[in-house]
Amino acid sequence: MIAELFAGVSTRARVLLVLLAVVMLAAPLVLDRYLVSVLILVCLAAYTGQAWNILLGFAGLLSLGHALYLGLAAYISAGLYVHFGIGPWLGVFPAVAVCVAVAALLGWLAFRFRIEGVYFALLTIAFAEVARIGFDHIGFTGGAGGFFLPVRSEDQGQWWNLRSGPTFFYYLALLLAAGAFLLCAVLRRSRLGHRWLAVREDPEAAQALGIHINRARMSALLLSAGMTGIAGVFQAFYANNLFPSQIFDISRSIDLILAPIIGGVGTLFGPILGAFVLAPLGEVLISITGAIGLNAPGTKALVFGLFLMAIIAGVPTGLWPRLASLLRLRSVGR
Repeated sequence: MIAELFAGVSTRARVLLVLLAVVMLAAPLVLDRYLVSVLILVCLAAYTGQAWNILLGFAGLLSLGHALYLGLAAYISAGLYVHFGIGPWLGVFPAVAVCVAVAALLGWLAFRFRIEGVYFALLTIAFAEVARIGFDHIGFTGGAGGFFLPVRSEDQGQWWNLRSGPTFFYYLALLLAAGAFLLCAVLRRSRLGHRWLAVREDPEAAQALGIHINRARMSALLLSAGMTGIAGVFQAFYANNLFPSQIFDISRSIDLILAPIIGGVGTLFGPILGAFVLAPLGEVLISITGAIGLNAPGTKALVFGLFLMAIIAGVPTGLWPRLASLLRLRSVGR
């Protein structure tokens, strides 16, 4: 099946993909804890980038409030663990179910009243803001003061509760990123994937061909929300603390979408390349600003904004299509 997925990929591209997989699998064996933590951010950014890419890159729907699903799943799974002792491997199911249900409500409102384009993006921001304000006042999950997961020495090594070290979280994040990549590759070549692309390119023509536009868009929205919810569960148990003002903030939504935008919206490898660019860049910026004493709020966002403007001006389609052309790789992501 994997061979069929990459039937249109050149031998050089397959070799590079295998080399990347080998390097990523062996990375924790040779790198220190700090670099492993950076690679965890890379894998998580690649995973969430693929999830968001399904919505815009495949189905043509712009969401600027995707932190909604990240935060909902994080709080639900963390609350179930702290208050009821339900581990994340079970808690992920109700967490994802709530994300999908909220996405279904958002999609129903948007499609019922024909909210499209930039207005759909504003609707997603509004939902995320409502969630942020709501969790600010929910004492059950700590309110604005934050919600903290217990970190006890006796819990270390309990992988079934996601209580382990960086190496465990790294391989889990790598598994998520690889699974999302393969899933998107399958969807891209499926009938559903072709319907998404038809709706993205020309909704009226797609409807004339018998494609139910809202149904196709809803399926992309629900899948994207569910995948992002899984990342929220990972985020909760990796960071061990949650604050509504951070996890639901629009800046977090922007962080989720930067990797596919910089790497290449609508491509399979774009979110991965964008994640490898953004996560290390963020760490370098933190080190530089700390070294020179420039800790002004928004410095990182300003640099990211300038970097994004440069990418859009220089390579509007993203870095991956240009890189694939330079390396003479045949991309199957478009």
